[in-house]
Amino acid sequence: MAETATASDMGIGLSMLFGALAIVGAGIMYVAAEDQIVAAGGFGLAVLAGSLSIAALHVYDSH
Repeated sequence: MAETATASDMGIGLSMLFGALAIVGAGIMYVAAEDQIVAAGGFGLAVLAGSLSIAALHVYDSH
């Protein structure tokens, strides 16, 4: 019997999702420049989402 492997686009999809969340976090940081607590939350969201975006590419690597 032959085994076949199918490639998944899960890594690309999750990376795009987390990339969009990173952009939202950067937008929050830009809009809430006067309020440091909200800007810090936006920064945290941007860094976390960016890290998860790269991690999704590595976890679901198809090579």
